[in-house]
Amino acid sequence: MSTSAPRAVHPLYARTVRKGSGGPGLLLAHGGGGSVADNFGPILDRLAAAHTVVGVDYPGTGDTPRATEPLRLDDLADQLVAAADAEGLERFAVLGYSLGGNVAVRIAARYPERVSALVLTATFARAGRGLGPIAGLWSELGRRGEDELLARLLVSLAFSEEQLEALDPEQVEGVARTMAATMPPGSGDHAALVGTADLRGDLAGLDVPALVVVTTGDRLVPPALQRELAAALPGARVAELATGHLPFAERPAEWATLVQEFLAA
Repeated sequence: MSTSAPRAVHPLYARTVRKGSGGPGLLLAHGGGGSVADNFGPILDRLAAAHTVVGVDYPGTGDTPRATEPLRLDDLADQLVAAADAEGLERFAVLGYSLGGNVAVRIAARYPERVSALVLTATFARAGRGLGPIAGLWSELGRRGEDELLARLLVSLAFSEEQLEALDPEQVEGVARTMAATMPPGSGDHAALVGTADLRGDLAGLDVPALVVVTTGDRLVPPALQRELAAALPGARVAELATGHLPFAERPAEWATLVQEFLAA
């Protein structure tokens, strides 16, 4: 039995991303400061070829207005399940990226009978002493509207060292300017949620097929934190992907293959 009945889709989440039809359900939980299109766009068509894919943008990103109160993980989880209800999906797998991995785990904990599988990429059970301070700085810069400083911080951490060193200084500056210009207003709110994350209690009670994709060149969410999550999730399989924190930018084809092969099995 589920521990909580799903809420109706709040008007803030009126725009649901749906793609594909007829295949098994697959919910997409995006990362902090991202959106469904930003984080899954490069692999969306491949996923939709075999699944009915559903996602919603968190408050303050995409077409969803910023929240007036601090975000709660339970609310993000409930709203994504409510979107699945609205699209007629009774059971579904959940693909969570970064903060979205926390959302995916919370969905599995609150609605265990509805989740058929989890795929968690570049995610964590707790922020720890590395990610925690970064999330705090990210949240504060977002609160102050310091988008240029925040973009410079994130560009230096989000790409793998290999990818970053392949760019010349002007290219790095261009990426930072583009990121600053497109920074969603809710980015800092998402980061605040990252900083308070602790999913260890949820993980211990899960009984669901799971794949943890460790992004081995990740300098934002250290691989050690990702492996810690995998060790805490009973029976989880682990796959490694040679990328920084942005697999959709650095290794989209390889990422999609890992997801597809696991879900097909």
